[in-house]
Order: sequence, then C-alpha cells, then structure tokens
Amino acid sequence: MSTAASDALASPQKNELLLFYTLLELTVIVLAGRLGGAAARRCGQSAAVGEIIIGILLGPSLFGWLSPRTFDFVFHSAPPEALQVLSSLGLVLLMFQIGLEFDFSHLRQSTNRAAVLRVSVACMALPFAAGFALALAMSPSSASAGARLDSALFVATAFSITALPTLGRIMLELGLERSKLGVIAVSAAAANDVVGWLLLALVTALTLSNFDAGRWGLKVALVGLFVWVSIKVVRPLLKSALRRSEPRDGKMSTNLLGGMLGVIFIGAMATSEIGIFAIFGGFLMGVILYDEPELVAAWRARVGDFVTVFFLPIFFTYTGLRTSIGGLDTVTDWGWCLAVIGLATIAKLGGGYWAARRSGLDHPESAMIGFMMNTRGLMELIVINVGLDLGVISQKQFTMLVIMAIVSTVITTPALRHYMARARRNAPSAAPESSASA
Repeated sequence: MSTAASDALASPQKNELLLFYTLLELTVIVLAGRLGGAAARRCGQSAAVGEIIIGILLGPSLFGWLSPRTFDFVFHSAPPEALQVLSSLGLVLLMFQIGLEFDFSHLRQSTNRAAVLRVSVACMALPFAAGFALALAMSPSSASAGARLDSALFVATAFSITALPTLGRIMLELGLERSKLGVIAVSAAAANDVVGWLLLALVTALTLSNFDAGRWGLKVALVGLFVWVSIKVVRPLLKSALRRSEPRDGKMSTNLLGGMLGVIFIGAMATSEIGIFAIFGGFLMGVILYDEPELVAAWRARVGDFVTVFFLPIFFTYTGLRTSIGGLDTVTDWGWCLAVIGLATIAKLGGGYWAARRSGLDHPESAMIGFMMNTRGLMELIVINVGLDLGVISQKQFTMLVIMAIVSTVITTPALRHYMARARRNAPSAAPESSASA
C-alpha cells in the first residue's frame, strides 16, 4: 500500500476510504471483464477467453508496466485482503455451480461409453506423467526431495485438468452440446475433472502433512468421511428440503436460497478445517445435487449470472495481479515456458486424439476431441492458485502455467471451427452434418 494511502487510512475515515478503494477496484474489474468478454466474442472466441486475458492484462504484466502509478492507485491503495476474500468467496460459489452442472447421466449411457473411458483415462494419465517429469526436471537441484515431489504433483495435476465450464461455454457457442462428439467430450471431461479434483484434494493433504504418514492418512480419512456424510446424510436431507420448497420455472424461495448458501458455506468450512481448501466443500455440495434440474435452473436464474459477472472477473484479476510475464526475464525461463506449453498440449491433445481414434472416430472427429480435452482455462488457474498459496510452485512456474492455460484455451475455438468444416466435408452426401451433429 502507498504511504499516502496508509496515512489516509489511519484517519477517522478509514472504513469509508477502504470502501472507496475497494469499490474502485471492483468497478475496474467488472467493467473490464465485460469489455474483455465482448471483445473475445467479436474475435470468434469464447467470452471466458476474453475474461481470462483481461484479468492478466490488469496485473503487472501490462497495466502495471504501462502505468505503474495508476496501477498502484487502483490496486494497491487498499489492503489486498478485501480482493483476496472476495475472490475466495466467489470461487466457493463458482465451484458449487460447477459441481451442480456436472451431468453425470451421460456416464450411464451405453453409447460411446468405451470412448468416454478411453479418452478420460488417456487425458488424465499422459498429461499427469508428462507434467510430473517436466516439473522434476525444472526443480532446482538445491531443493529438498519433499519440495520437488510436492511441486511435481501440483504441476502434474494442473497438466491433467480439463476446464469443463469453459469447454461447456465453447460447445454451446458452436452448437456441439448435443452432438456425439459433445457427449463424449463432456462425459470424459466430467470424469477427468472429478478425478482431478479428488487428486488435488489428496495432493493438498499430502503436502500439508509434510510426508507424515499418520497425518496424511488422517487427512485422507477425513476427506473420505466428508464425502460419505455428504452423500449419505446431507444429500437426502437436501433432497427432502427441495421437495418441500419445489423450485420451478427458474425460481426458488428466499428461504431455500438462504438455506443453500448456508449449506455451501458449511461444506466449505468443513473442508477448510480438514485442510484441503474451502473450494472442495463448495464443489461437493453441488455434485450431490447434480440430478435436480429445477434447482440447477433456479440457481442459474437467481445467482449464476451474478457469480459469472461479478465474482469470476475478480478471480481472474486476482490471478493476474499475481502473474508477471516480465518475471520470465531470461532465455532459459522462456525455454521452460515453451516446454510447458508444448508438452502439456501434446500430452492432452495427443492422448485425446489417440483414444478417440482407438474408439473408431475419424481424423477430424478425433482432433476435435483432442482440442476440447486440451481446454484448461479456469480450472487450471484454480489448481495453480492453490499451489502458489501453499508455496509448492514458484512464481515463475505459476506464470508459465498461467500462460499455458491461456494458450490452450485460445486455440480451442479456431481449431474446432476448422475441424468441424473438415468433418462436414468428409461426411456422406446424404447426411452432410452427421459427423458433427449426430
């Protein structure tokens, strides 16, 4: 915080000034997020791409570099805790929303089930192995074996994640949500991310246990107990409450909304106390109610847009404030960055393509599966923020992974448009749209 601001905040108007500077930050963030989303759509990209990029540009990588005094006035006049708390609160609500929108019914369909299994396994195992090996190679030789292992596990998990929310928005914009390829990609991404989040929870527990087998085992047991209680106790209670409240036509009562918020926050507090971050509690509270379509519709109508318009840009900007592309200041740094981007893309895209080809899909369809599974966006940013908060990845690794998340998301829409056109050209003349929309 600047000296002038510190002196001002010591005055009797401290709370009013704190509110002023926080509102200034939020005004810039929300309006910039809308502009970024609109600009991305004009460029043929998903709005999420623009929101992610604008969040990075608001940080020291551009805004802080072009006008450091203005940047300090906007983002350093108030203590960082306000933005940090709002970002964390937004993530809890967002993760509930993401869990709520997982459509696990796809996984029960016999059609394409083998393809879903192959794609999800390949797109988890290959990127995890590639990320683990690369992170070990990047780690300084002076680091302890435990620190190198922690870092490698987090980087490997970041490599493995597919950004289901971002992918879903891209698929909707391209009309792929009900296609054969859409079903395979969404189902595989859902399975991929459920395993990824469970893996991240276990990796976090392992990191926080400092390799104490007893403490680590206790954390894993507590995670398992929390999941069991959520499914066997909390889920039936919530379903009973939903039957009485009967949300319908995109509407829910204020009592139901208040009760749902209470459940989300209690779940978040529980996992925070376990030591695996509050976002997991919010996510699981959504997952246990995935099969309540009326609740999903009502949540979207009453809360979903506010979370997306207000909280999501705060998280992207909070990530951007921690990202300094200028911090990669040597040829070696940029060499490692290119290695991160290249290996992550080859492993995820290649794994998805190979699994799709093994499942009988042709070249354009398999390439589309690979590019869809390679979309990382929001989910990877969440993972690497956890890693940075725990201190298991360095600031430079964080920046490299942010760049990789952006690149992998930016290339998705153009690649899908290209291969959709090829799939239509390759389709039988009697059914020219069948490959892309069957």
